[in-house]
Amino acid sequence: MTLVVVGASLAGLRAVEAARRDGYRGRIVLIGAEDHPPYDRLPLSKAFLDAEGPGRIEPFHSEAALRDELGVEPVLGAPADGLDTTAREVAVDGRTVSYDALVIATGATARRLPGSEGIAGVHTLRTAEDALAVRAALDRGARTVVIGAGFIGSEVAAAARKRGLSSTIVEALDVPLIRSVGAEAGAVCASLHREAGTELWLSTTVTGLEANGGVVTGVRLASGEVLPADLVVAGIGVVPATGWLAGSGVPLHERDGGVVCDATLATGVPGVYAAGDVAHAENPLFDGELMRLEHWTNAAEQGAAAARHAFAPESARALAPVPYFWSDWYGHRIQFVGTPRADEVVTAVPASGGFTALYRRRDRIVGALTVDRPREIMKYRRHIAGRAPWPEALAFAAATAA
Repeated sequence: MTLVVVGASLAGLRAVEAARRDGYRGRIVLIGAEDHPPYDRLPLSKAFLDAEGPGRIEPFHSEAALRDELGVEPVLGAPADGLDTTAREVAVDGRTVSYDALVIATGATARRLPGSEGIAGVHTLRTAEDALAVRAALDRGARTVVIGAGFIGSEVAAAARKRGLSSTIVEALDVPLIRSVGAEAGAVCASLHREAGTELWLSTTVTGLEANGGVVTGVRLASGEVLPADLVVAGIGVVPATGWLAGSGVPLHERDGGVVCDATLATGVPGVYAAGDVAHAENPLFDGELMRLEHWTNAAEQGAAAARHAFAPESARALAPVPYFWSDWYGHRIQFVGTPRADEVVTAVPASGGFTALYRRRDRIVGALTVDRPREIMKYRRHIAGRAPWPEALAFAAATAA
């Protein structure tokens, strides 16, 4: 029997580790588009960008350790480019790899800024190479312009300000992160940027780049203004890496092309499961809502579960996780649990500092965001997991706000 994991990502690695931990001794092939063995992407926009941050990006396991300790056949530096679910074969780099069980963990690729091809100093931040390039520019004292006020871009802006460098964010919407956390919490996030000295341009469209000798010098706005820049980071979202699945019969989401699966991560195609950033999975805790989450904890949990379910589908259980993520900006810790899709959002500024937003759907709490209140967020997570009634969540918030 052969397990093939496509995607040398955190989800892919956790699938491999779970298979071995659960006693599987058969063949495992791990296919990855990057040259590197799996590494942790989480620090790339956080500690790694600090002037005193780590000097290099270390993999979870070396390629030799993957082979010798986990018994994995790594196929790195070449993306999968096709899937035949009838023959049960993955095409990669001019050959095919047969599978009995397949875990799709290819993640997502960053959207690039139109017209940025061939211009030095313009980057996304998704891979180790991206992070090295952004950090090198910050080391040179780059004037930084971030396009898109999402979490990754905001962390880049915060890293620039921490070094005392100029930092500007350009956002097309009138409130940052409105789709991720809602208007109320998004407005608080905007205030964090402004208080830290980051220039924030909202309701603003980028129309192009200025360059001299093939090197970026500025960002051109719809108003005609040009923002000077030595470093431009595009934080304009990602696209699930599923082009290789075209025509395979694996169901893909009509909006973004991510893999659609049920709450056990099964795609409906025999032997094929999906995990991590690439997967739209049903979540029974939130009324069966399809969720595609770009969170570290989600990738780790789903990767392990996908491998277990691929080997024992008869005992697969539905996953009902409470999503969780965190982000550090300008010395502030932002944490979120649950979903922002709510009927009502209630906010509070506790006397002891920080900020709290609670999200109600019908008669229960489904989400919570806190700023600088780390002791509370996991308690809200338990409230959400237990389907706590809304009045109970409000009472807890009132008790901790004093």
